[in-house]
Amino acid sequence: MSIESSKTLGGVGAVLLVIGFLGFFAAGPTLLLCLVGIILILIALKGFADHYQESGIFNNALYGFITLIIGVVAFFAVLVAMVIMAISGLGISNPLAIQNYFMDMGNLWTFIGSLLVAFVILFIFVVASAVFVRKSLDSLSAKSGEKIFGTAGLLWLIGAVLTIIFVGFILIWISWILMAVGFFSIKTTTAQPTATQTSSPPP
Repeated sequence: MSIESSKTLGGVGAVLLVIGFLGFFAAGPTLLLCLVGIILILIALKGFADHYQESGIFNNALYGFITLIIGVVAFFAVLVAMVIMAISGLGISNPLAIQNYFMDMGNLWTFIGSLLVAFVILFIFVVASAVFVRKSLDSLSAKSGEKIFGTAGLLWLIGAVLTIIFVGFILIWISWILMAVGFFSIKTTTAQPTATQTSSPPP
């Protein structure tokens, strides 16, 4: 894959992530856009990893997205288990029994505690994922010379840590915009940085 194809795929993928995030506030196939965007970015990073001969560009990004997927799956698994435990022994067709269950303060606090555990698990995986993604973007920044990737990686990590408040999601969204700019700004003629070699003058 040529570097031109990689930068195009990466830029389009990042733009799809940006649009997908905005789609959460309106009707639309936001999940599909985000999934396609992630796939395109991974393909692009694989191309850059091969071009710059730096496997960490792709591997760290792959580890990051896999970690995020595991976190999301674990989050929903805890939620499902929590709901099953809450309604076990209760008739699903009996709304009054379910209402009485949650009217009990002990059951309510157990439910809230389980919900907090699920969110803590998701938070840990989101931060761990951001650490891997930042390593990938830092490597791409060093090899391509586009420092904006380093900034995007840092914002992504800070945003992940701040996902406990809404501003964290805004920072991650901004990092995706910076990624898109970085991909489209990569110079196709830029060679991989190498150490400067000096040659001694002929005798």
